[in-house]
Amino acid sequence: MTPERNQAGGQEAANRLTALLPRGTGVKVLPVDKDQYGRTVGVVFSNKNINLQLLQEGQAWVYEQYISNCRSAQQLRQAQSSAQQQRLGLWSQANPCPPWDFKRNQCAVKPAAAPQRPAPSPQRPVPAQQSNCDPSYPDVCIPPAPPDLNCGDISHRRFRVLPPDPHKFDRDKDGIGCES
Repeated sequence: MTPERNQAGGQEAANRLTALLPRGTGVKVLPVDKDQYGRTVGVVFSNKNINLQLLQEGQAWVYEQYISNCRSAQQLRQAQSSAQQQRLGLWSQANPCPPWDFKRNQCAVKPAAAPQRPAPSPQRPVPAQQSNCDPSYPDVCIPPAPPDLNCGDISHRRFRVLPPDPHKFDRDKDGIGCES
């Protein structure tokens, strides 16, 4: 389950879902259940398992209540665990709040002052929230075009890419830039 649009990471998850489901492609939903609002909960496929892709990128949570009947439940849990360990997407937040708690106002209140962060190093990417960083690369700081950059021009590898990807770092359109 992705964050709600009005919560941290919600718009990013919505943008990523849009990128994974381009117009004109066949989308298949395997229903699993209905949620408390009457919405279908299911596994979404285009040319791949979209739920799995979002979990691998840290854009969604496993919603345990609904995956017990799902054949790929263990794979979904493993994808979430891997994203948590790598601190991808929503797992890079200090206190990620699942949407079911967000809707009930049960999320921790943000501290008054943000904790001091260590200076970035080559192993620790600079977040894109800093000035002069293109929002297409939310986990690293890469300046917007122009000039156009290639993977050889930057030190970052295997970082998350959101549309429109002005530098075209994500050649295979899987949401990961500079993979090779």
